Amino acid sequence: MNPLQKGAIAILSGLGALLRPQRGDLVATMGETTGEFLLPYLKSRMSNNPEGRLILMEKPRVTDEILRKAAAMPAGTFGAAYAEFMSSRGFLPADRPPVRFVDDPDSAYVMTRIREVHDFWHVLFNCHTNVFGEIALKAVEFRQTGLPMTGLAALGAQYKLKPEDRKIMQDVFMPWAARAGGACRDLVGIYYEKHLDRELDDVRREWKIHPAPEAPVQLKRHQNANKERLGGGGN
Repeated sequence: MNPLQKGAIAILSGLGALLRPQRGDLVATMGETTGEFLLPYLKSRMSNNPEGRLILMEKPRVTDEILRKAAAMPAGTFGAAYAEFMSSRGFLPADRPPVRFVDDPDSAYVMTRIREVHDFWHVLFNCHTNVFGEIALKAVEFRQTGLPMTGLAALGAQYKLKPEDRKIMQDVFMPWAARAGGACRDLVGIYYEKHLDRELDDVRREWKIHPAPEAPVQLKRHQNANKERLGGGGN
């Protein structure tokens, strides 16, 4: 696919993703077509630490088998928290769309890795999967990766919020995201699958993860209603 075609896809998918942020396929396409130039840099960052180099060598995938392994971990562990997060929402790792618009195999793997560990980040930063939580986490991702899609999503999707919630997002959660994304360890170079048996609080301390502030009261009510409909808890 030539650059002109990729540019057209980037524009169309970007407009679609802003209008319908729940369309994961459009968000993924925009991420690939606007962020490909940054992927070699992110790969070089991964190469700068032993854990990141091992990821690049082994090329692990976050699969349904990893989720089953996490579900077998004791309560209080990172793995158990991840399994609860996924099961309470009916998510499966296999549901993530494949990378389609990145030509270089190494860069395609880096994009795949970032996409597949996104739900680990939800757990670590304690961000919900509603619009509010996704915006906050996208801001952390932008601070960490610099991928244009994450910045556009963090800014553009705010229009979905009510004015009072938008003010809380801008006054509380955006500053938190800037601090949290800058203070924590390089997220793309962590081999999360090898830490599933560790206590969640321990990995947060080691990786300097600062969980998100408490959600606004009205959003907590919405989250609790979702939990009751799903018949389970979430993070």
